Formats: sequence, structure tokens, C-alpha cells
Amino acid sequence: MSVFLHRLRQMARMMVGVPDYDVYLRHMRECHPERAPMDRTAFFRERQEARYGGKNGGKCC
Repeated sequence: MSVFLHRLRQMARMMVGVPDYDVYLRHMRECHPERAPMDRTAFFRERQEARYGGKNGGKCC
């Protein structure tokens, strides 16, 4: 996939509030290498809870 299409897809997902699992994985590798990342299903559920359930505002650090 071209860089342009990747960025376009990412922007479209952000506009409708769909979390980006690849960005999450990159964040975990860079900022929390000692922690195991959530699988895709757990990540999506956690993001939905953070967005609609109001737990911690969706911020880890």
C-alpha cells in the first residue's frame, strides 16, 4: 500500500473514531517494551470502553 493510501486510511479511521491497532503496537514497542501488547480484540474493546465508558480518558502515559 502506498504511503498516501495508508495515511488517507488512517485519517479516515481517526475521523470516525476507529482506533488504529498498528499505531498502538508501535507505541507499545517504543514506550513500553517490557509490557506485552493486547491482542486486536482486547485492544478494540479497551478503546471502546475508554471512549464510551469514561474509564481513564484513553491515555496510558
